[in-house]
Amino acid sequence: AISAIENKNIDLLKEKIVSLLPEGPKYYLDDYITDQPEKLIVAEIIREKMLHFLEEEVPHGVYVEVESIKEREDKDIIDIEAYIYCEKESHKGIIIGKNGQMLKKIGQSARLDLEEFYGKQVFLDLWVKTRKGWRDNTTLLKKLGYAIDKKTYE
Repeated sequence: AISAIENKNIDLLKEKIVSLLPEGPKYYLDDYITDQPEKLIVAEIIREKMLHFLEEEVPHGVYVEVESIKEREDKDIIDIEAYIYCEKESHKGIIIGKNGQMLKKIGQSARLDLEEFYGKQVFLDLWVKTRKGWRDNTTLLKKLGYAIDKKTYE
């Protein structure tokens, strides 16, 4: 007997279903992690840390642009330079924090995740800049993958 309520033989059912599924084509290599660009992954890791540490409204008015990702030739280290753009000057102060403590906290937390992602030491250099009206810039929104076709929703 199988019972979801009593959690009886669920694993057996899963195994049976999987055994009956046809094997599909292999689209990616075994060691392939994602089809997303590396800079986008790095930017999203940094942005996730901002969502975690910052006030509610602030992270929704920011975007991260990764300027460079360079692997050092002489050492097993990756250098990453990224810019955090916000719409308001007041948000810039919140992101940086008193004596740079908030930016340091965001950077340290992101660096730990990036080191896990890359499997090596990462030096993360973060800068905060104000770019007023960036959310109204259609070209930038498309570049960031945020733009939508308004006709779809009319």
